[in-house]
Amino acid sequence: MRNLQSSIFRALVAIAVGVLLIKYPDNMVTGIIVAIGVLFLLSGLFSVLSYWYTSRHLSEYKIYDAEGRLVTGQKPDYPIVGIGSMILGGILALMPATFVSFLMYVIGAVLVLGAVGQFLAIIAARRYGKVSLGYFTCPSLILLAGLYVTLKPMSPLSTAMYFLGWISLFYGIVEAVNAILFYFAKRRWEEQYAQLKKENAVIVVDNDSSAQSE
Repeated sequence: MRNLQSSIFRALVAIAVGVLLIKYPDNMVTGIIVAIGVLFLLSGLFSVLSYWYTSRHLSEYKIYDAEGRLVTGQKPDYPIVGIGSMILGGILALMPATFVSFLMYVIGAVLVLGAVGQFLAIIAARRYGKVSLGYFTCPSLILLAGLYVTLKPMSPLSTAMYFLGWISLFYGIVEAVNAILFYFAKRRWEEQYAQLKKENAVIVVDNDSSAQSE
């Protein structure tokens, strides 16, 4: 269920981004960069606050194992990555115009990674039943579109955003449909496997009882 929820969440985000890019191809670029910056900023802030809280509540007692390694009471590592995320997020949020020209590369790379993730999900779903080759068509199109935008940027930028909006919308729909189909396929496989185990258990009991009667 957690995998299904995660896939549905990604699909909804992709659909929302796609709709916004299609409707506002000229105005959404800066807004998306600001949103990405805020996410980086919040992520880094969370890491720094976690470090501060852990350091403040660090136990005065230190416990070592038999080999002399510190088990508890160890001070957490300094949040260098968290501070870096905060700095990057602040720059993106406060100076989005500087990074406008790189946004299509970022979205294109995300679509490529998303297509690879769909390929892996399809391959994993083959364990629970037959999967037709048609399932590979949609992620292949998404992969090609992401690579095309990344390797051959479009001009003007609004055209690229409009194109990426439709691809993002398409990716979100495919992600949601595949996640639901594969989830129910897995559920059917688990039910059939449980039933098979139950039937085998009955046979074993019958054999044991007949052996005892003899």
